[in-house]
Amino acid sequence: MTAVVPLPAGSVPAVRLHDLPADDDFVLAGRPLRPGTPLERTCRFAEDVWRLDPGVLQQHATTLVLDFTTVPARYRMQAKQLCHAMLSGPLPAGEKRQNIASVHRVFGNVRIFLQWLDSGRAVAGRPPRLDLAALTGQDLADFYRYLLGLPGTLVRDYGRAGVRMLWRYRSRLSDPLLTDPGLVDSWTPRSGRGENSTDRIPESVLGPLITWALRFVDQFAPDVLTAQQHQRDYHARARVGRRNGQENGVAAALRSFLDSHMRHARPLPGNQGHPNMQVIAVEIGCSVSVLHQRYRDCIRQAADTVGVTDYVWTNTPIHGLLDGAPWINDIALHLPSRQHRLQSVRKLARMLHIACYIVIAFLSGMRDCEIKHLRRGSVTAVRDADGRAYRWTVTSLAFKGETDPVGALATWVVGQPAARAVGVLEQLQPTTQPLLFAPLPHGTTASRPDRAQATGVTNHYLNDFRTWINNYCATHGRDDHIPLINGLVRTRLTTRQFRRTLAWFIARRPDGSIAGAIQYRHLSVQMFEGYAGTSDSGFRAEVEAEQALARGEHLLAMTDAHEHAGLAGPAAEEAARRLGDFAATARFSGTVLTDARRLERLMRRHDPAIYPGTFATCVFNPDKALCQQHRDTRGTTHPIVGNCQPLECANVALTADNLDALQLELDQITAELSARPGLPPLLVHRLRDRHEQITQYLDRHAQESSTS
Repeated sequence: MTAVVPLPAGSVPAVRLHDLPADDDFVLAGRPLRPGTPLERTCRFAEDVWRLDPGVLQQHATTLVLDFTTVPARYRMQAKQLCHAMLSGPLPAGEKRQNIASVHRVFGNVRIFLQWLDSGRAVAGRPPRLDLAALTGQDLADFYRYLLGLPGTLVRDYGRAGVRMLWRYRSRLSDPLLTDPGLVDSWTPRSGRGENSTDRIPESVLGPLITWALRFVDQFAPDVLTAQQHQRDYHARARVGRRNGQENGVAAALRSFLDSHMRHARPLPGNQGHPNMQVIAVEIGCSVSVLHQRYRDCIRQAADTVGVTDYVWTNTPIHGLLDGAPWINDIALHLPSRQHRLQSVRKLARMLHIACYIVIAFLSGMRDCEIKHLRRGSVTAVRDADGRAYRWTVTSLAFKGETDPVGALATWVVGQPAARAVGVLEQLQPTTQPLLFAPLPHGTTASRPDRAQATGVTNHYLNDFRTWINNYCATHGRDDHIPLINGLVRTRLTTRQFRRTLAWFIARRPDGSIAGAIQYRHLSVQMFEGYAGTSDSGFRAEVEAEQALARGEHLLAMTDAHEHAGLAGPAAEEAARRLGDFAATARFSGTVLTDARRLERLMRRHDPAIYPGTFATCVFNPDKALCQQHRDTRGTTHPIVGNCQPLECANVALTADNLDALQLELDQITAELSARPGLPPLLVHRLRDRHEQITQYLDRHAQESSTS
């Protein structure tokens, strides 16, 4: 049975009526608004539907509305008072102003609670539709049991968080919640920052996904851009032709057009088996009505002779190659048949757009909101004295951890593929569109210069891109499609996964490479030196967490194989002690290698500060260390393992693999010294010194390993 702790006496706040909002109060008062939006055109408290768009400054955000008609009438005023206080009203002591997206989320969570109260789904015998002030801890416990019956842990967590907001803002409600949810046993919301639960993209999916994205950016983009320009020219000529309703020169132009097709036995532009009169009208520069009224018969006679195409092709040369052959036969202006839409301009331009997103997202570590605010001219190349570019930076707006809702200017270091993707985007968008991830215009429509693609739309296009790849591979008999996971599950891609996956690759640094050419070791150095457009960007912390997790897995594997009992080197005893304590703690906490979250918590609390390396295992003691050191985002000092001096440092312990690596280097030096022709004298001197140092080191410590 759930224990309920009563509210301590004297903790009920006094509700001051003059703090409650008036009907004509603007709900967005005091908040920055979009340019050109006066406060007088925003919603007032008395309205039952509040449009929050004027206060949404991120250009990729979707429309946000608080519809209070969906809240039971009995509790509608309390819901409005809560949302008004979070948006623009006086704040309770200790509270910070919520951003608009958070208010929208809280509204949805509070609505679940208020609908549950009004529907009478409380425990049998308890009256429904209670005032908030009359609710007890038992009522809140009943609501939690209701949440447990709903699918998804997010609903449970956010549902509880909504009730918590009613408690935190109780001093701004005319009917305040007087029972602290935090005092209801077994219902206290999670405290502190939880682990990142975003799934990374599996390697079997990531490989072909990045490969195809890079193909679009580097190989297919010129053809798609040319076809898109052809489409834009076509629509421009169509607008001119529609205004030409006269017959001036139409007959001669049409005769020349038809004669050319007849002479070369080239089919007329078609549409579902008939001549496409709209396209023909554009080609000869007249309105389609003129053709229908006066020239329909002669066009049909020509079509009977030369035929018509299935679709309207751009007839632009294809330069992109895939395995030595053109990747596509032609690109169509539009394709009415669903099964052939793989090669329409509209479809391919969209695939190129999302391919650029994938390359940038995976090779920069930027969040979705940061990518969506990329603008023209955002990439800068850093060049050496000879003018060769060796590093690229991209500038955008960062929002995470920033106090300014408009965002703060930030810079990321990226690799050359990401810089190329930005260059493609600048060509893909019309020159009048500054935002690179604004929705692509099609036909005569134009995208708004102040709006970027919403996150939900991008998620849809990510999965559409995967579908395009698999359909293309099936059509062309290719085997580099995106597979199912274990042959059963199709991974749903989301924007959040790329940053998480990149952090994993930087931390683990696999021996292989994705797309055959991306060197993660090199990119990780660049991004570690120059990422973090702001100190609160959080990407470094994500990588550090992945590195700690990888290290923890390695250390547990060492203890499982009892490798700590056979260590050598000056820090062998200390390493054995630390690893023994670490293994005991892991067994006590029930940590297993497959449980990443529990292992992450273990490393955070009981990190033994042991760092496996190729030539040495560092048992880190900052007072003895000869290497450089750095502090992580939590303020903990770590060694820079790449600067390790294993033959001199007192922090070194040696595993069997370390000894083998040193012996291998010794054998390589021996081979170099005996090679002919001989090496320069200075190099020979240095190699002999190194050979002597390693030989003495191995003689001294190899025996320790064999006897321990």
